[in-house]
Amino acid sequence: MSLDWEHAAQRARETEQSMTDDERFSLLVAVMGASESWPLHDERIPPGIAMSAGYVPGVPRLGVPALRMSDAGLGVTNPGFRPGDTATALPATLALAGSFNPALARAAGEAIGREARSRGFNVQLAPAMNLTRDPRNGRNFEYLSEDPLLSATMAAETIAGIQAQGVIATVKHYSLNCNETNRHWLDAVIDPDAHRESDLLAFEIAIERAQPGAVMAAYNKVNGDYCSANHVLLNEVLKGVWGYRGWVMSDWGGTPSWECALGGLDQECGAQIDAILWQSEAFTDRLRAAHAEGEFSRERLSDMVRRILTSMYAVEIDRWDTAADTPDMFGHNEIALEIARQGIVLLQNRGALPLGPDSAARIAVIGGYAHTGVPIGCGSSAVVPPGGFADVIPIGGAGLTAGLRNLYLLPSRPLSELRKQLPHAQIEFDPGISPAEAVLAARRADIAIVFAIRVEGEGFDGADLSLPWGQDAVIAAVAAANPNTVVVLETGNPVAMPWRDSVNAIVQAWYPGQAGARAIAEILAGQVNPSGRLPITFPVDLGQTPRPELPDLGAPFGTPSTIRYTEGAEVGYRWFAHTGQTPMFAFGHGLSYTDFDYGDLVVSGGDTVRASFSVTNTGDRSGADVPQLYLTAAPGEQRLRLLGFERVELEPAETRRVTIEADPRLLARHDGGWRIRSGSYTVVVGASAVAPRLMAEVELTGGALQPP
Repeated sequence: MSLDWEHAAQRARETEQSMTDDERFSLLVAVMGASESWPLHDERIPPGIAMSAGYVPGVPRLGVPALRMSDAGLGVTNPGFRPGDTATALPATLALAGSFNPALARAAGEAIGREARSRGFNVQLAPAMNLTRDPRNGRNFEYLSEDPLLSATMAAETIAGIQAQGVIATVKHYSLNCNETNRHWLDAVIDPDAHRESDLLAFEIAIERAQPGAVMAAYNKVNGDYCSANHVLLNEVLKGVWGYRGWVMSDWGGTPSWECALGGLDQECGAQIDAILWQSEAFTDRLRAAHAEGEFSRERLSDMVRRILTSMYAVEIDRWDTAADTPDMFGHNEIALEIARQGIVLLQNRGALPLGPDSAARIAVIGGYAHTGVPIGCGSSAVVPPGGFADVIPIGGAGLTAGLRNLYLLPSRPLSELRKQLPHAQIEFDPGISPAEAVLAARRADIAIVFAIRVEGEGFDGADLSLPWGQDAVIAAVAAANPNTVVVLETGNPVAMPWRDSVNAIVQAWYPGQAGARAIAEILAGQVNPSGRLPITFPVDLGQTPRPELPDLGAPFGTPSTIRYTEGAEVGYRWFAHTGQTPMFAFGHGLSYTDFDYGDLVVSGGDTVRASFSVTNTGDRSGADVPQLYLTAAPGEQRLRLLGFERVELEPAETRRVTIEADPRLLARHDGGWRIRSGSYTVVVGASAVAPRLMAEVELTGGALQPP
């Protein structure tokens, strides 16, 4: 869908000029619908409107539709809002990014957009694309990766997929919402140029490619100013340098004062939470007073309204003149299944896998509620799947999101799916609640498959990388009792693996979505060849990360804190290269049941790097590979940057030519502007950030980059 921003802006000007001030101000605030966690009904929401995260009244006399907003990037969320409503529960977006498949991101966006529109929602609060700077961040499962290019590529396709359905996409959380601990009071401090080379570059490329209708400001401060009032981020960079023409909304409870409008915020969202957190008058009441006193100009008011209208018209949500098609829920389940298949990563395999569909082995399946379902992350992204949750186990905690902290289990049962895939095997289940009991089951088996889970979610950071509820002890005991042990991790982050050397295989399944159990079973049985690659680095321990101790972790709710992102642009795999450390599992790593070889590298330079090379499947079964092109050295420095990638499906002995052209910003440095130094650059083709296969040097002419 190509958005006609010029025509939309002209229509927006004409409509805004015809509005009264009451109509203008009404567009500047979104209120939450009543739900289990927020039972009060707001009078601005008409009777009969399906409840959701946000509602903004329209202007019927001018044909301006109401804005009806729903979370999020893993599907159309619904817990507590619309009893009985269900939607496709997609895998964690880390799994989506692990596929390294932009077409799959487009399909996911299209499915979300179709399901949102079928419910009358015309604004989807997705995708989330903050870089994963800290493996303790409770919300990493909603994000895409630690790399700007991978995150931007997948986010852009998701945006395009959503907006192709006539639903506005909202890219979030702009910027540096990279930790959840006291996020409303967190000051993220970073060098501005390093910020441009990392998190902001991801947003820049995604916005440039896909033109989302809305941008959501993050809760936190950046360099001392709240994101929703951050003149540098909103006015200078987003709307100025990048020329963004849509509107900026706050996160729910992220509008501390009316002055946010002067800093670049166009719309307050979640007004009820703002009233609790900041104990202040309503945003629009304060804006009206400031307007009357001359502190808030007519020009700025018109600009805020026009930006909202422009996005409405560009995405054409005002032209929903026909009923939405009924979504193909079977087809959407197939998308969820394919994301899980392509995003699950085989981290380690010493010959234990695949099991083989004809296996008559005795198998002990242990732990992880594998007899009940698969977990999801908690918070605003939680989706009730068709048929409802298999179980919801309250966990609780402190702060506003404590009530959302639950172990949600989707009714996709690994135990049942393994029995389908391995009909000749003798499969026994043990709940894994005791190492001693689990050992008894492991001793009776030829193979032990241990499922391990972590509950991660919005509003909380992990205290460490261990598995909760004694699961590390269970895995260690099982591995000691049975040398043929496989571990399946269903987590939203890397975990410590003190048992790594004693198990034969490790599978990172993430939160695998409503069809996740089938995908896991297919990969274990060898029906599907694993092809996922890690979108984030797995450290050996927190000592390898930029902040072994997270500032103010465990501080009371409401405690101001500061996190200094001293690593700057050296995020994830870049940090490991910069510090000379070897991770447990590297960015881009992932094993297969076949083998691939690279050759015939040809590289040209000039204004950017263009590389072509051959990929050959040298094994005896079909599979997918993800060759990656990296910059490893620039004039005067060593610097590791992902320049491009391509997912390639190959039959045995098949060869395919891959060509990658680098975005020049990935070769440049930002020092008040983008500039490429002239001279010799070294690039490699690799199977991960630490596994180079082919290398070449190339000359670049250098110079300042012009905006695209």
